[in-house]
Amino acid sequence: MTANLLKPYALNNTINLSNRILMAPLTRCMADDNLVPTQLMAEYYARRAEAGLIISEAVIIRPDGQGFPNTPGLFSPAQIEGWKIVTAAVHKNGGKIFAQLWHTGRVAHPYFYGNGDADASVLAPSAIGVEGTVPRMRELTYKIPKAVTVEEIKTLVADYGQAAENAIKAGFDGVEIHGANGYLIDQFLHHDSNRRNDEYGGSSENMVRFPLEVIDEIISKIGADRTGLRVSPGAYFNMTGDSKDRAVFDLLLPELEQRNLAFLHIGIFDDSMEFDYLGGRASSYVRENYSKTLVGVGSYSAEAASSAINDDKFDLIAIGRPFIANPDYVAKIRNNEPLTSYSDEMLTSLI
Repeated sequence: MTANLLKPYALNNTINLSNRILMAPLTRCMADDNLVPTQLMAEYYARRAEAGLIISEAVIIRPDGQGFPNTPGLFSPAQIEGWKIVTAAVHKNGGKIFAQLWHTGRVAHPYFYGNGDADASVLAPSAIGVEGTVPRMRELTYKIPKAVTVEEIKTLVADYGQAAENAIKAGFDGVEIHGANGYLIDQFLHHDSNRRNDEYGGSSENMVRFPLEVIDEIISKIGADRTGLRVSPGAYFNMTGDSKDRAVFDLLLPELEQRNLAFLHIGIFDDSMEFDYLGGRASSYVRENYSKTLVGVGSYSAEAASSAINDDKFDLIAIGRPFIANPDYVAKIRNNEPLTSYSDEMLTSLI
């Protein structure tokens, strides 16, 4: 039985969702060369508007945040206008959509923003790189980043706030701050990537400072009711876990609770993963330490998600790849119809 997935849900009693099924953010790399959303993207999202809430693919807040080809932005007038077409198409079909705000940090690459300067700075908490190559452009290897200065951090905070304002101008119903999956904000929250010894590193109190400054800046611009956050307490993607990370999130979660966010979203590809320093699953750890609206994700079937919601493990479920293969995912769940299986080939086209 999956009837509970189809029940309405109100985010902070403000934004009314028609059901508890969210479309998870899915990197598609389908913007044009100026990172402007296309008409095909509008059609893609509009077909999935029956989700209670769509969380857009990650959207970069400024040029040096780009680490994948053709990922859309929200920092130029043309990008804002492009997103207006997307959000209007979703709203016309009765849906709601949040923009996921993104800076990739140490996995950005100057190929995308350096104007031919291969030595243009890559920003991160500390000058610690990751091994490997850029997805979809395997000829590009990651660079050693530059430790961002305090003054640059202040500019980043302001740019997150401006991107949130731009999202509302573009017609989004709100934003999800991407603070997970090994990208910039997540890099400040883990000892593997944050080796600073100033007010932004070295202790749990300092390591949560930048993420909280970003959150507070965005709340000041668009309100807490329109602000969600994705987090990865368990380090697993472009990141090595450290037992000291637990103390960072032990401090962060109560701070988030006080801010009355629209929701908190677990960033995990497979929620069956367990982390010793969290005492098990990331979602279980967060639920034990955070009582407000929680979004689960990570290879859940509709039936498993329904059971987890019944058991109060989380309140909403974000569905990823099945939404690529099934634009009518919600209708199929409602009608108990079989789902089309996802295949990797589906990533290369908008369907």
